[in-house]
Amino acid sequence: MSAHAEKRPWENRDFTQVRPYGDTFDDGMIQLSFSLPVPPGEEAAEAARQLVVQMGLSEPAVVHQHDLGENFTFVVLYAKTQATVDFTKIKVAKVDSPRMSFYEVNDYIKEHVGRKITIIGACTGTDAHTVGIDAIMNMKGYNGEYGLERYPMVEAYNLGSQVENEEMVAKAIELNADAILVSQVVTQKDVHIPNLAQLVELLEAEGLRQKLILICGGPRISHELALELGYDAGFGPGTLAPDVASYVVQEMTRRGLK
Repeated sequence: MSAHAEKRPWENRDFTQVRPYGDTFDDGMIQLSFSLPVPPGEEAAEAARQLVVQMGLSEPAVVHQHDLGENFTFVVLYAKTQATVDFTKIKVAKVDSPRMSFYEVNDYIKEHVGRKITIIGACTGTDAHTVGIDAIMNMKGYNGEYGLERYPMVEAYNLGSQVENEEMVAKAIELNADAILVSQVVTQKDVHIPNLAQLVELLEAEGLRQKLILICGGPRISHELALELGYDAGFGPGTLAPDVASYVVQEMTRRGLK
């Protein structure tokens, strides 16, 4: 490129006015998908287009529709938005804890705690989806990272699925747990929120809340939500064992839990 060549559009981007793009930078193109309670066909496509226009979007184009049966249709379409966000003003609550490796976590525990720590985890309430908690807890781990059961300085107990909060608290007392991990995948109608809140209430009633690290995680869990519900931290999709272990041991040190 010559010294006088024009810069590409994204090299002059304005972070105070950020919008999506599809085919061309800053074209405002987005993809939407939703189900409509109508039979498939041109009428369904037009209904989808009109709905999107009422959302304030322009140039809607239906690119796919699928018959769901019982006169329901799944629709995929593209449209454009003129809306922008000021990226420079975005502040997000997130876990502020440097990520350590498997070896660093174990060394940290030896140096700063001086004993093995005990962590219990489970899917509580009606939740039977253990993929998330297994990725964190089980020895084989996930995505190239060992699970907590593999950590020499961690006593990890995976209680599995559909564990009642009362059972979780009883196990924490029995094992003198340092940390509790709660996985919530089933979130329809926000069922996870009262369930997570109840665990905090039970721990407070037993005088245990300030004596351990309480963490929740799942597809719809954010750190901000976790804090609102009385947890120490919340982890979303993509979390691995070192992320959780690093936070637990550093938070234990910050709070003097030894």
